[in-house]
Amino acid sequence: MSENLNREYKSSFTDAVIETLTAFANTKGGEIWVGVDNIGIPISGFAIGSESIQQYINEIKNKTRPSIVPDIEIYTLNGTKILKFTVQEFPVKPISFKGRYYKRIKNSNHQLSPQQISDLLLQSLQISWDSYPFHKATYNDLNEERVIRFIERVNDGGRFILPENPETALSKLKFVGDQSVSNAAMILFSNENLFYNVHVGRFKDPSLIIDDKMINGSLFEVVEETIRFVISHLKVAFEISGETTQRNEIFEYPIPAIRELVLNALIHRDYTSSSDVQIKIYDQKISFFNPGNLYGGLTIEALNTDSYSSQTRNKLIAEAFYLTRDIEKYGSGFIRVRKEISTYETMTFSFYEEGNGFLTELAYSKQKIDSTPTPQTTPQTTPQTTPQTTLNKQLKGIKQDIVEILIKHPDASREYIATQTNRSAYTIKDHLKWLILNNYIKRVGPDYSGHWEVL
Repeated sequence: MSENLNREYKSSFTDAVIETLTAFANTKGGEIWVGVDNIGIPISGFAIGSESIQQYINEIKNKTRPSIVPDIEIYTLNGTKILKFTVQEFPVKPISFKGRYYKRIKNSNHQLSPQQISDLLLQSLQISWDSYPFHKATYNDLNEERVIRFIERVNDGGRFILPENPETALSKLKFVGDQSVSNAAMILFSNENLFYNVHVGRFKDPSLIIDDKMINGSLFEVVEETIRFVISHLKVAFEISGETTQRNEIFEYPIPAIRELVLNALIHRDYTSSSDVQIKIYDQKISFFNPGNLYGGLTIEALNTDSYSSQTRNKLIAEAFYLTRDIEKYGSGFIRVRKEISTYETMTFSFYEEGNGFLTELAYSKQKIDSTPTPQTTPQTTPQTTPQTTLNKQLKGIKQDIVEILIKHPDASREYIATQTNRSAYTIKDHLKWLILNNYIKRVGPDYSGHWEVL
């Protein structure tokens, strides 16, 4: 049997055995066979004295923190005695060996960085960094208008009903405590700019920047501004079918996939890192980089499947975007990206860890310029479905109300919609953005003299 994630061979008992035991304890547990060569065959010259096992146990206890005590068994193979050391995954990690921390990856030990040490501790305690109190912050450091808009969006989405009082609502979600405000609450609703930046640029080549922008602020607003900037630099093909004179816009990349990758970079980034999220738009490629490696034992190999499970680095932030329906389900973003690009014949989706960060990339060799035809399954005699019937199936709550108003009043202003739906103009603005990005409506003409078109 070869060495792997849970098994290693050693010819003698040395510090390398203790290092590997700590790596096993910090990962999924494992076994070390001592007194064998590198393929597991017993070697001559390895002796086990009457006090050897107790000496080994004492040495392991003294050189690890918290101390670990492995199970040790003696085996005899072909007349030669060997030892088997077994250790289980430790419940509270990480374990150190001489002040250093290791984790098992495939068949070798890897020393952990300070950030990985911190992540491992938080995972073992089942808490996340964003749930910790923000240093010296109080409720007065939050923008209450942003909190109210968040409450309205959550209640309109229907996944959870929050009380109207902003402080009570945040307390219910554990964003604030009696005398504290969480890191998540400050990132989402802070009055002040915390400078967790998104640096997005349009490149002709790696050294020629056509346009770039630094975006920062509260996270919900950063998401929308980032997506707007990216979309403004995408190429668009226009298709006119023989059945209608209306133009069909085909974006260079599917907009829902772009949105997923922006959300992924911002929700799952490592907020303890000083690095920025970076988005680079090239002629036939767009890349998204966020600080922070894959979290919670997730691997690139697993991400390439549609059955991966993941842990969330920032649990409260992810919960906020789930409640507002910006994300549909934890850990399913890459599955949706693959689904969205499936009709873009030459498009590829790749991702990998790069340094202390994670990079995703969409690229293509030939731009999509026509729609994928679908078979006609409904006889011509079947009555046409009205826009309102279709919308009833696809939209709920305030979004459905807005679209039905726009069907009757294409020139409706944001303020008019707000009065008709008993919502704030800021809330209506958020829903209009969502409807535009998801291709339910579009704005034709300038802001003050144009009109809305229901798609």
